[in-house]
Amino acid sequence: MKRSHADINIFTVASGKLYERFASIMVLSVLKHTNSSVKFWFIENFLSPSFLEFLPHFAAEYGFQYELVTYRWPSWLRGQKEKQREIWGYKILFLDVLFPLSLDKVIFVDADQIVRTDLKELVDLDLENRVYGYAPMGDDKPEMEGFRFWKTGYWKDALRGKPYHISALYVVDLKRFRQVAAGDRLRASYQALSADPGSLANLDQDLPNSMQDQLPIFTLDRSWLWCETWCSQDSLKDAKTIDLCQNPLTKQPKLERAKQIPEWDSYDQEVDRFAKRLVQREQDVHVATGSAEALEAEPLARSEDHAAEEQDKQGGHRIVDDL
Repeated sequence: MKRSHADINIFTVASGKLYERFASIMVLSVLKHTNSSVKFWFIENFLSPSFLEFLPHFAAEYGFQYELVTYRWPSWLRGQKEKQREIWGYKILFLDVLFPLSLDKVIFVDADQIVRTDLKELVDLDLENRVYGYAPMGDDKPEMEGFRFWKTGYWKDALRGKPYHISALYVVDLKRFRQVAAGDRLRASYQALSADPGSLANLDQDLPNSMQDQLPIFTLDRSWLWCETWCSQDSLKDAKTIDLCQNPLTKQPKLERAKQIPEWDSYDQEVDRFAKRLVQREQDVHVATGSAEALEAEPLARSEDHAAEEQDKQGGHRIVDDL
């Protein structure tokens, strides 16, 4: 019998207190815009103990499902020494093995993203036999033209007029993905390209974009992803999601930029209030039982500590073994 899944399945990766804070807000923004059932899939490898403790309470309070998946990077596949690049690898290299065979579609949503629409629309979208659909990079902010690397040099020749897509949001047809052995193709191309340390500068974006001849990408409407770096203010009103991508001109920290998004602070405060209620409830239980065990004051980071700033500058369990 086929396993029953939620209507919307969302895959995300968070590492460090700041991005776990962002992830909790992303989750809330998804739930606020749908009446469908939602399940979130987290890579357990990168989550902190405090977030793992917080997650079941958060899920119970807001009525969503979640699953933690643990994957061991294959010994035969070239590894990454930097944590951020390892995370990028997990976003694209193992899509065929991270999820159960009964799951048909999954949507990747960056932790530092705000959703403004019902993602069921993306689940139901016809990808026209493509294995995945990505949003294109924004192209309507003239002052950023000099930073659009995909319009010159290697990328201009490689793309030959095709769009360069951003990896902050994409939907994957897992059934089709497995039928055409897309995972094996991506890993083989990664293994070849990663031999050159200068290649795959943005691993999770460069790899699928460089393979469009082999694995064509369904290009989503540009409204599916807006970010201040590449998109004009005029297009913000139509944005279905907002991503906090790095701006090479301003180099503004993500937390500062997040606070400029009107609904972000309200989501942040709502999660903060729930976290504090949860801590108070646990403290009351400890007092009632006479326990002297100390509790962490907050399961989610509420300030820009040094570790979070450094990370920002750098831009049920199911265990899966090596391929």
